[in-house]
Amino acid sequence: MAKKKLNTISGIDHIGINVPDIDTATLFLQDAFGAEVLYESYSKEKQALVVEDADATTLNMAQRSELHSCRMIKIGNGINIELFEIHVNGQREPLRSSDLGLQHFAVYTDDISVSLQSFTSAGGKVLSEPKPLLFPLETGEKNFFCYGITPWGSTVEFITYPEGMPYENQTSLRRWKAGQ
Repeated sequence: MAKKKLNTISGIDHIGINVPDIDTATLFLQDAFGAEVLYESYSKEKQALVVEDADATTLNMAQRSELHSCRMIKIGNGINIELFEIHVNGQREPLRSSDLGLQHFAVYTDDISVSLQSFTSAGGKVLSEPKPLLFPLETGEKNFFCYGITPWGSTVEFITYPEGMPYENQTSLRRWKAGQ
């Protein structure tokens, strides 16, 4: 039975990633993925914005967090990435895929080998050769994935499924695919 749509959400607009140096991260995303900077919301040229009190609660940040810069990045035809450079005492290391919380972002590629080469040339670390997709409803002769780590420790998944996926035989619903 189909569930009636009760909200007005049309999709994911962006994900936010905090990086140790926004300029280095931006250059990496440009080199690895052909990213473009849409705009800079807050510039390093300004004094760091110290987040305290109600603002810290509203933004789910530690007291005395310092916002140094914020940029909206576009990669191809997909959701945007909002890059932050925020520093605070006691800042934790990036999550691994086995930890709770937002664990990775994925990029769709038409040529996984070329994409991985660009990623490593830009300073990323690829964790393995491309592997067939794991789950039965995603498998296919040309369906592959591979994980990599950015220079600041975020996990990126590269995925390709040029001929579709078996789940498509069971429903008219389709996952969003970059470039379509």
